[in-house]
Amino acid sequence: MHRRMLLDLLDAYAATWPEDRERLAGFRAFVASHDDCFLRTCLPGHVTASAWAVSACRTRNLLVLHKKLGKWLQPGGHADGDGDTIAVALREVHEETGLQPRGVLPVRGHRAPLDIDVHEIPANASDPAHLHYDIRYLVDMGTNAMPVVSDESDDVRWFTAEGIGAVSDEEPLLRMARRSRAVLDERQETEA
Repeated sequence: MHRRMLLDLLDAYAATWPEDRERLAGFRAFVASHDDCFLRTCLPGHVTASAWAVSACRTRNLLVLHKKLGKWLQPGGHADGDGDTIAVALREVHEETGLQPRGVLPVRGHRAPLDIDVHEIPANASDPAHLHYDIRYLVDMGTNAMPVVSDESDDVRWFTAEGIGAVSDEEPLLRMARRSRAVLDERQETEA
């Protein structure tokens, strides 16, 4: 997937989540203006992809306790030149949890991300402070199995929505929890 395909996914996102048009504008402008947006070397930021991973029972989400940041986050990471952000999200959730995902779930009938976010990553020994333009997909894990902690994390666990609120007060994480619940409830009503 190249920038054009990501821009098309962002257009689908705009149709799915019209309330996010303002936040989306900066994300879209960044992708459109940076040929190298999928590379870590692209500064002041680069595209990353994440998985909002849901259990087979659809009541829990996988979070990892990020070793460097010391925060509970959804699995995800750098594109490292791969313009297929769906493949990046699926690869990252597998690498960070040891569980093989089934695939990405549609969001409100669209092949669209569940969420997008632009956030600052603090400077470290090898990189200056920079932005992550994170595209987040609703991922069906197809299992309730116990995950395995990777070397990038201190812990990895399944959480209920209430449990997520107990370990994080960060709005982007809570927004994904709310959105996934709404999307899954809508799917259940449609299938009934």
